[in-house]
Amino acid sequence: MAIVRDETRTSLLARPSPNDVGPIVHHPMRLPVAADNGSFQTRAGWACKGDELGAPRLLFKSVAARSRGAARSETQIGNDISNLEPVRWLLKSQFDRNVVVNFEIQELMFDYIFSHLGVVTEGSVEHPIVLTEAPCNPLHSRQMMSELLFECYRVPHVSYGIDCLYSLYYNNALSNLTHQNTGIVLSSGYHCSHILPVINGRLDAGNCKRVNVGGSQAASYLQRLLQLKYPGHLAAVTLSRMEELLHEHSYTATDYHQELEKWRSVEFYEQEVHRMQLPFSAKGLGGVVSVEERQERRTQQLRRLQEINARRREEKLQQDQERLDKLLTVQELLEDGYLEQFHKNLVQLNMDSAEELQSYINKLSLVVEQGRQRLLQASEMEQPMDEGDGVTEMDPDFSEENTETEKPVQPVFNMAEYHQLFVGTERLRVSEILFQPSLIGEDQMGMMETLQYVLAGYTPEQQEALARNVFLTGGNLQYPGMKERIERELLAMRPFQSHFQVMMASRPAVDAWYGARDWALEHPPGGEGWISRQDYEEKGGEYLSEHCASNVFIPMKIAKPVPRLAEPLLVPITTMTAASPDSVSASPSTFTLAPTQT
Repeated sequence: MAIVRDETRTSLLARPSPNDVGPIVHHPMRLPVAADNGSFQTRAGWACKGDELGAPRLLFKSVAARSRGAARSETQIGNDISNLEPVRWLLKSQFDRNVVVNFEIQELMFDYIFSHLGVVTEGSVEHPIVLTEAPCNPLHSRQMMSELLFECYRVPHVSYGIDCLYSLYYNNALSNLTHQNTGIVLSSGYHCSHILPVINGRLDAGNCKRVNVGGSQAASYLQRLLQLKYPGHLAAVTLSRMEELLHEHSYTATDYHQELEKWRSVEFYEQEVHRMQLPFSAKGLGGVVSVEERQERRTQQLRRLQEINARRREEKLQQDQERLDKLLTVQELLEDGYLEQFHKNLVQLNMDSAEELQSYINKLSLVVEQGRQRLLQASEMEQPMDEGDGVTEMDPDFSEENTETEKPVQPVFNMAEYHQLFVGTERLRVSEILFQPSLIGEDQMGMMETLQYVLAGYTPEQQEALARNVFLTGGNLQYPGMKERIERELLAMRPFQSHFQVMMASRPAVDAWYGARDWALEHPPGGEGWISRQDYEEKGGEYLSEHCASNVFIPMKIAKPVPRLAEPLLVPITTMTAASPDSVSASPSTFTLAPTQT
């Protein structure tokens, strides 16, 4: 069955080619740079209106091929890597799960973005930066990111936001809805998935949950399934091919077990199975084989077999003759009267008497004579083989009648079909791990069970408001049938006659960048949501200016150290009697100078 791909459907996680990086565009104006820093793909561009400049200018994989000790100029970034498989062991990413931890690689990513956007980085970058970060991003990660941007690139302003909330912000604007609403966001990316409740337009960080299942686990699971199914193609079933197959040929079943039952039908299998052709070399494959060529091949094979058999007979005859000569030598010792030597040789031959020796000599003599006769007959039969007449007499398949009526035939073995992958139930099994992580050995709840757990933490009125706006975004939720599956799960989960609504992002993979672009256009640098260099120096790198699509800033409280005095004067609080309140510290491990009373 030929696969007809729907070119109008955006792939789950777009696989850009090196040509997707547009021409370098210089901007004299200090336009903000919007960067969606994703764990699978980075998207960057200018925050401006327009069909050409208002789209992401850069789409590249968030990986760097850098060997140990390689110079910065030798490092390949994203689309510059022509083939990921040979250098996969050299690939490095700035992410651990969905959190940036390797800031050396992150600096290479920023250099790549600025150089391809035409931003002058000598001295400083004079453009504000809108950057996405993970939900509930650790303060240390944000501190290191702010330090990199303000200290290394000396940017004037930075704004941080959550990618899936930017996507919600953008799609609400498309639907003419205010972003000050209540709903719940389901987002699934390359490494993990998130359930994010939004109350009155702001993230409820205390009830956010993460499921450690995403696109990378789905691709690895698909690779394992096909390698077990086709052990002869282990090297060809690469992770890059599995990602492409996952993005273009997988789907989500509305009812998983019922869908598996459909695949038991032969007709359904033949209709729905996808055949994937692996690359192979056609060298040495023959076309139509003529009768003369087949006869010649059969003759050559027969000659080789006869030569091998004749050689084996000669070797066997030689061994038997040597054995017979040795036994005759022992018999001559008896005839010459050397009884002692005769008995020693008889023991070595594992024989008991001269009669047994004579019987063995007679049998071996007969075997040697028969072997000589076979060799003589074989040499006589080789003469008609040389003339080419004996083949048709010995093999009935090559009689004159068959030779005249036989037609050219195709070879039985088809190399192209051997290198085909039949992808059947794997198409729906890989996406099912979002709902059943136990399929890949993950001991955690699925995405919908986690959603039910999050909703249980709210009042019935809040649950009703959250369920009325369930928003799906993220590249790993673009499987066909995903929206219908989540609606079915919500129907089974929610109380009788309750209302809910599920909305899918218009472009789940790239809407986060468009949301960051629109937010930067509506909020000029210096206002709400922006961090200036002065804020960074006064409030620290972990500081976050909150806005509608950002995390919640929870400052890190660091207790001031209590001054320590001389050891003889320190008395533990536990040994004190009543003392003045001013002398007792709030920390349970501090000490007071109040003397004990007797």
